[in-house]
Formats: sequence, C-alpha cells, structure tokens
Amino acid sequence: MAKEKYRFNPVSLQFDQINHTFRDKLLNFLTYFSASIVIAVLYFLVFSHFFDLPKEKILKREVNQLSLQYEILNKQLDHISYVLEDIQNRDDNIYRVVFNSDPIPKSIRTAGFGGVNRYAELEGYNNSELVVETARRLDILKKQLYIQSISYDEVTDMALNKEDMLASIPSIQPVAIRDLRRIGGYYGMRIHPIHKIEMFHQGMDFTAPRGTDVYSTGNGMVTRVHNSRARSGYGTFIEIDHGYGYKTLYAHLDEVLVRRGQEVKRGDVIGLVGNTGASTAPHLHYEVQRNNRTVDPIHYFYGDMSPEEFDAMIQMSMQGGSFMGY
Repeated sequence: MAKEKYRFNPVSLQFDQINHTFRDKLLNFLTYFSASIVIAVLYFLVFSHFFDLPKEKILKREVNQLSLQYEILNKQLDHISYVLEDIQNRDDNIYRVVFNSDPIPKSIRTAGFGGVNRYAELEGYNNSELVVETARRLDILKKQLYIQSISYDEVTDMALNKEDMLASIPSIQPVAIRDLRRIGGYYGMRIHPIHKIEMFHQGMDFTAPRGTDVYSTGNGMVTRVHNSRARSGYGTFIEIDHGYGYKTLYAHLDEVLVRRGQEVKRGDVIGLVGNTGASTAPHLHYEVQRNNRTVDPIHYFYGDMSPEEFDAMIQMSMQGGSFMGY
C-alpha cells in the first residue's frame, strides 16, 4: 500500500494530505525520465570523448596498422623507383648505344596522367593524402614499367637482328680507294662551285673518272631511281633504304644499274660515276641519312679503311674546301 504524503498548510497550521492526480503523476514521470535521458546522454558524450569503446579501439588499431603499411609501401616504392631509374639509364646509355638506336625521350618515360581525377574516391578521409600519393606513385611506376617492357622488346629484336643490322648500316666507301682521285668536298658549309656562295653541303664528293663503279655501302632496298641529264640538282641519282633508320643517296651518276624495289647487298655495283645535274666534273655526291636527317658520311667508312687512312680523311675534312657539285 502506497504511503500517504502530507504538506504543511501555514494558513490552517495543519498538515493536509496530498492527493496526486494522474496528470501530476504523468508529469512527474516524464520529468524524471527526461532528466535521466539527459544525464545518460551527457555521460555517454563525456565517456566517449575520454574513453574508446572496444570497437573503436579495434578500428583505431587497424587504421594505425594500415598507415604503417602505407609508409612501408612508400619506402619500397622509393627502392623500386631507384632500381627502375637504373634500368632506364642502362637501356638508354648502354643497350641502345650498342645497337645504335636513339634513347626513349624522357618526356615519354615521365609522362603523367591527364583527364579526370583518378583518385576522387580516395579523398575526404583522415589519411587521404597518404593513400592518394601511394596510388599515384603506383600508377606512374606501372606506366614506366610498361614503357620499359616495350623498350626491352625492341632491344631484344635488335639483338636477334644484329647480324642483319650490321650488314645494313652503311660502312664502306661508295667508290673504291683504287679508283678514287681525291675527295672534292666534305660535309658542312662550303662555297658552291656554280653559285659561288656559301652553302651547306649535305654529303661528300668523291672525284673519280666517268664510268667508275659506285657501290652500295650496306644491305638495303632501292627506293628511288631518278634519271636526269638536266644541269641542275642531283641529276641522275639512286636512294637506298637500309632499314634501322638509315638511307643513302648516290648522285650525279652517269648510269643506273639497279631498279626501284630491288634488294642490294653491301658491295653491289649500283651505278657509274657521272657528271649529271649541278656538277662541274665527274664525281659522286654521297649522302647518309639517319632518321630522315643527313649526317656526316665520314663516320660510316670504317669497313674498308685502315686507321691511318681514316685519320687522314678526318684531317682533310677539317681543312675544308669547295665541293664539286650540289
């Protein structure tokens, strides 16, 4: 049985019995219940701020482990980047030099990624910067490894075809030393014999009697044959594509002994020395092109010259002189 409660009445100076209605009881209940909820919430907030729940402790431990793993991964990426850079240097400065091939441009090796943000889904977290940077470095390494694998495929092909490459690269004189009277012009700036002005001479002139044999300086295919007796330009000339980025041109010929599309070997007679085109005397104008740019032919005579003869030719090249034709 519930205890009865009384309240002192100062007017009557007596204790009056308290009679609670249902509404009063409900209000009292709600007041105590609300106060309990508020206290519980405050307690939870204070407790959660200063103390971690078991699940939170587990999650924080896992986050710390992941951060540590990312840091270790970045150190490993540093080592991999160093090794890859060494491989790239060997590729450009050793392997490709051996096979006389141009290195891969740095702009291709280090090209980035354009377009949309590839790492948007990794942003917005506490460790986003570390995660995004690691993902970015992995992508760059994957691309560089892909480019390097393609490069090694090319080097492997060059190694397998080395014998053919060595036979194709120009390496002998186009006119035999026994038939050569003199070299009338070298690669570089010279005085044009007809126009009497300084012009760039893109090849070498070999003075020899009309009808002297002209030899292919490497294996290849005849890509151009031009027969002309006009007193301008190259006159009658032959162009040979040797592959591997090399081409040779033989100009001012008196006669062509090959046809377009014909395969030739080093040492094959392809024409005869003449005096066609812009020429002042019988001679052969000889050019070497590498990757569609003319280069000094003097560096491609090592196949049939002694060191002394080659050194003498270098000295004559440094002395300069006018050339025999265009």
